[in-house]
Amino acid sequence: MPIVSRDHPEPPPSKPHEARRMAESFGVDAQRYDQARPGYPAALVTRIVNGSPGPDVLDIGCGTGIAARRFQAAGCTVLGVEPDARMAAFAQSRGLNVEVATFEAWQPAGRTFDAVVAAQSWHWVDPSTGATKAAQVLRPGGRLAIFGHAYEPPAEVAEPFAAAYRRAAPDSPFNNGPARRPPALYRAAYAKVAETIDETGQFNETEQWRFDWEQSYTRDQWLALLPTTGGLTQLRPDQLTGILNAVGDAIDSLGGRFTMNYTTLATTAVRTGTT
Repeated sequence: MPIVSRDHPEPPPSKPHEARRMAESFGVDAQRYDQARPGYPAALVTRIVNGSPGPDVLDIGCGTGIAARRFQAAGCTVLGVEPDARMAAFAQSRGLNVEVATFEAWQPAGRTFDAVVAAQSWHWVDPSTGATKAAQVLRPGGRLAIFGHAYEPPAEVAEPFAAAYRRAAPDSPFNNGPARRPPALYRAAYAKVAETIDETGQFNETEQWRFDWEQSYTRDQWLALLPTTGGLTQLRPDQLTGILNAVGDAIDSLGGRFTMNYTTLATTAVRTGTT
């Protein structure tokens, strides 16, 4: 998809962590975001929990708490850090403890954690400081896990979307590139994350995890998700309507639904030290 969402690990511009207006645009409809966005594989959550020394989890860029609730259900105590007060308020209404700040500005006040996770949010963190700060708040043996979804709709949906988006927002930077991004682009982004973790010298060797799964979408379900993605959160209503109509027609031509093949990728490493 030639759009940026909290899902995509390497969106334009070239320094996404500086694009604060976009980074904090997802809360425009926090309830829709929470209802429409996909969850995370249970196997991923279980592997992180089992590979951490205890139950205390820090969720960076927790959004509405989609990932955090999975960790809570697995028996963890979760603290979220979220820069968008609207997203944080929604997460708090669902029982999550959240502090409103960017991760870079957030003050740990001496607190440490058994796991630090970032679900589809790490690209909004300054890469020059993110991994180092994560190491500072992790207990020895604690796990850093950065993960997100790699997904592209079938060409029959992606291509009409790309064409409608170009018509609606011809000057948008998200028009650069193909209608469907190759899987290698996602893998390269997570490999780059691994490099920044390795450069800190405070983690054991990074690992790359992969979880493949699928989800079926009806026309209405996909049209509910699209406005929560970064390339669309800042469009005018008339621009958005034109895009949704085109995509809706494309899904109708497929019988009113389609299956999305998801790959959830994770870069993870364990904090060195014993005390």
